[in-house]
Amino acid sequence: QVQMVESGGGSVQPGGSLRLSCTAPGFASHDCGVDWYRQAAGGEREWVAHIHNNGASRIADSVKGRFTNSKDKAGDTVYLQMNNLKPEDDAMYSCKLGGERACWRAWGQGSQVSVSS
Repeated sequence: QVQMVESGGGSVQPGGSLRLSCTAPGFASHDCGVDWYRQAAGGEREWVAHIHNNGASRIADSVKGRFTNSKDKAGDTVYLQMNNLKPEDDAMYSCKLGGERACWRAWGQGSQVSVSS
């Protein structure tokens, strides 16, 4: 019954910015990590970013230099800052919680990011 709370999607023009948030219960309390994925309409799911609760993170090459991954200093909320958005970024973005056995395994409901002129 874990509830992932995800928000921040929207519609922007190319070059615009959005920040996605994902509140993942237990993220800060255990050896957990959150991954961000995206899936364009008719496309395959693509891994975008990872952040661990110790602050370690990695970003996919496709978005490196434009997207940044971060987390609250305390608490269970993580963020994906998306700058200089491109039409190729148009997709449904979802966060996934995982890690050690104590971590919940759950997906956020998804946030639609639409990038168009």
